[in-house]
Amino acid sequence: MIFKQVGDGRPYPDHGLTNREWAQIPPRQVRLDSLITTKAMLDLHSLLAADSTFYGDLFPHVVQWQGELYLEDGLHRALRAALHQRSILHARVLELPG
Repeated sequence: MIFKQVGDGRPYPDHGLTNREWAQIPPRQVRLDSLITTKAMLDLHSLLAADSTFYGDLFPHVVQWQGELYLEDGLHRALRAALHQRSILHARVLELPG
């Protein structure tokens, strides 16, 4: 299994971070099999596009809440890592109290 769980939605409270604020969080290593996705579906055009990792943050956004790691943004990057048989991903991790 690639991810710990495939979720659909964000169970944690809204954090309100902007892209600029996310960029201030240093990336760290996260195991793919510890992540719970917040999207159940992915557009294959996004995954397979040559420039899909060109725009936006280079690192996926993960929210740690109640002991779980939720992949909020960067599902296509995580799947590309899995397709390259990598088990670890560098991501920005926001720790929410609760």
